[in-house]
Order: sequence, then C-alpha cells, then structure tokens
Amino acid sequence: MRIGELARLADVSPKAIRRYEALGLVVPARQANGYREYDDDTVRLVREIRVLNRLGIPVEETRPFLECLVAGGEHGDDCPESLAEYHRAIDDLTAQIELLTARRDGLVQRLREAAYRRSVATPAPEVDDLMTLPRDLVVPVDDGATAHLPGLRMPSLALGDTDGARIDLAALGTGRTIIYLYPLTGHPDADIPVGWNEIPGARGCTPQACGFRDHYAELRAAGVQHLYGLSSQTSLYQREVVTRLSLPFTMLSDPDFRLADELSLPTFEFDGTRLYKRQTLVIRDGVIEHVFYPVFPPDQHAGQLLRWLHDNEVTP
Repeated sequence: MRIGELARLADVSPKAIRRYEALGLVVPARQANGYREYDDDTVRLVREIRVLNRLGIPVEETRPFLECLVAGGEHGDDCPESLAEYHRAIDDLTAQIELLTARRDGLVQRLREAAYRRSVATPAPEVDDLMTLPRDLVVPVDDGATAHLPGLRMPSLALGDTDGARIDLAALGTGRTIIYLYPLTGHPDADIPVGWNEIPGARGCTPQACGFRDHYAELRAAGVQHLYGLSSQTSLYQREVVTRLSLPFTMLSDPDFRLADELSLPTFEFDGTRLYKRQTLVIRDGVIEHVFYPVFPPDQHAGQLLRWLHDNEVTP
C-alpha cells in the first residue's frame, strides 16, 4: 500500500509517517521504481505509535513497544522493556503534574494577594472571614413557602454526594434524616458577591456547616441517622468545602433543582442564577416530619435543631 492509504488506516498524517521513518521506527519496502511500499504490519506499528503518543509517551520512546511487536508479541507491551518504559513515562508525567501543581498554587496565592491589595478589606485567615456574620443582616420572614411539606413522602430521587455515591431520597431508611438546604458556600480566596448580604437569609452557609460539624456527635446521639447538606453547587465544589471544613458528613448536589421541583421547595434568583433558600427538612421513616424555615441565624441553627430533637424525642 502507498503512504496515503497507510495514513488513512492508521489515522495519522503522511508527515507523521515520514517522521517515524526518519527516526527508524518504521522501515518501508522499496519498489523497483523507488516508491515506498507498506504492509499490514506497518499499519499495526503506526497505530501503536499513535496510541502511545496520545497517552503521553514521546514518539522517540515507543521503540521498545514496536520491537516487541516485530518480535512476534501479540501486544506491544508483552515485553519487559515495554513495562519499564511505562514506569519511566509515569514517573515523568508525575513530575510534570507536581511542577504544574506548584505553579498553579503559586498563581492562586498571587491572585489572592492582588485581589486583597485592591480591596479596602484585609485578608482574613482562611475560613474566619466567611465565619463572621455582619451584625446588620436582614432577618428573613416566613412566607409560608414550606407549609405544605410536613407529611409528604420523600420522592424517589437519586442525587450524587461528595463521596461519589448516589443517595436515593426515597430509601433513607428508618429513623430520622436531616437534610439542610443552603444557597451556596463561599471560598476564602473569593470576595463575597456584591449585594449578597442584603438578601434575607442568604449569608451564613459556612458557619451553618461548621455548626453542624461541631454538633454532629450530639445530633447523632439525639437519634439522627443521616445528615446531609444540599445545594445546587457541583459535587466537585462541595468536596472542597467538605475537606476544608473537615465536615463529618457528605453533601448532596442538585444542580437541576430536581428536589425543588418535586416538592415545590422555595428558591430565589441572584445575579441570574437560581439558588435554594435556606431550609432544613427533618425526615422520619421517609416522610417529612418537620421543616425549619426560615433559618436564622444560620450559625446557631444546629443548636436550634438539637433542642427540637430533644423536645421531640422518639421513644422506641
């Protein structure tokens, strides 16, 4: 076959094939008129080079795999030399990842320093800035948006959590489950959005989460079988929060507001984005037993919930 057909069958360019020849990785036969002639074995070699190169192995380092094929191996990595090349390539990629990670972390730090340099505020240590609630926050009022919820059964709805599991809300089991819904958690390297503090009940997701963390053992002792946070943020974003705040429970991600649509839960719009209003569902044996709404102040909510559990203790 000619070089054009080889390029088509192996899904590479003719220019790439000529480079492989220049490196001695591919050696075509020559016809009497001088034209290159390729066979099916060459197709196999070129495909092997293409696959390995896309995995990060430089073309020049594919030679052990090609020699293994030429020697009769069913696969290019049937030979010890090929396995050694895998190890070398993995070590090289690991070193590159570590270098890029260090560069990224350096840029993040400089971004944070630059952002605060232009701000009238000074950078607070990590979580403390988000933990401090302004004294003049607007108190939310009960608009009756959750009055219909007690007595409703949780829908058959599977949501992803920060451990990578799928939690079926209709299969939470017996006993009490607490799901607290919140708008969004901030990040210490990002400024609080302009106007966020003026929205009744919006500010305070981080201190609320920390409150549940600090009272977690007491909540469990009071009969809570499961505790989840839930927002419309992605599991990836929530996972950073769980790790940074050392939360002993997982969070559920509902970016499509499936639970809100199933139960007609209250939400609000901010800067063109739909968000959950802060509310807490007490679920007992799969049925909503009680709803806390509105929730204020959020940093004291875990204690409020704990007192309610003690006042409404379930006897065996």
